[in-house]
Amino acid sequence: MRIEIGDAKTFTRRFTQSDFDRFARLTRDNNPIHVDPDFSARTRFGQTVAHGMMLYSTICRVLGSGLPGPGTLQVCQEMIFRHPTYTDTDITTVIEVKGIDREKGLAQLKTTIHLPDGNLACEGSARVQLPGWRGGFPGPEKTMATAPGATSLKHLKIGQRASTCRTFTREDLTEYADLTGDRNPLFNDSGAAKSAGFERCLLPGPLLSGMFSDLLGTRLPGRGTNWLKQNIHLSSPAYVGEEITAEVQIVRLRPEKNLVNLRDTCKTSSGRVVCQAHSLVLVKDIEE
Repeated sequence: MRIEIGDAKTFTRRFTQSDFDRFARLTRDNNPIHVDPDFSARTRFGQTVAHGMMLYSTICRVLGSGLPGPGTLQVCQEMIFRHPTYTDTDITTVIEVKGIDREKGLAQLKTTIHLPDGNLACEGSARVQLPGWRGGFPGPEKTMATAPGATSLKHLKIGQRASTCRTFTREDLTEYADLTGDRNPLFNDSGAAKSAGFERCLLPGPLLSGMFSDLLGTRLPGRGTNWLKQNIHLSSPAYVGEEITAEVQIVRLRPEKNLVNLRDTCKTSSGRVVCQAHSLVLVKDIEE
């Protein structure tokens, strides 16, 4: 499929509490704002809200099945979460082509998720390698500088870290595809993955960044953390069956706004960086 600037694709989906719970089990992100109605009722949301990476999965679903289509390899995603997504609410994901570099096989896309009331649940952009491109991932990028701030906020300190280790299985990929509808062959067809130049099936971005979600929402900053912004850079292939260690580190605190900036990294057991990210979260509702 040849894409052109201005091409667009939409996808509408409704999440249930059961979907929230399944995604929590898959990613291990049991942040109570997603799965505990009693806890959520005491927060600014008033009820449970969707995981940010669950919203990201709807973007990936369109990228890998609609536009650009099967075989699309995502390398970057920026997201700002504008308004909460509640259960039993129709959300519409829109992908629009904003730029194409055919020589390098790259496309720049606008990504938005719309709520029925006209507000945006999420807006951002994606950079992808077009289907059929065999250039692979772009490699690690230099760490973005972060402006200095306060040294403490609640129980949080500059430099604090948390990490987790996980090996995703084929069963995890099957559950991911069944829950999200993201059936990009790079994730579930070893033949297609090998044809694209990879050893075996790749791990989807929402599962890798879901490891950050697990850490942010359950350990650092902790239960009740609200994700506001996420920039993701997928630097090299992460494979099913490969041990992945994710780490988040606090790099900036802003007590006057209850905001925390964190630097996130996923590495293989050999030390190869597969995913880098920067997170901005609100900690107004976190447990002490």
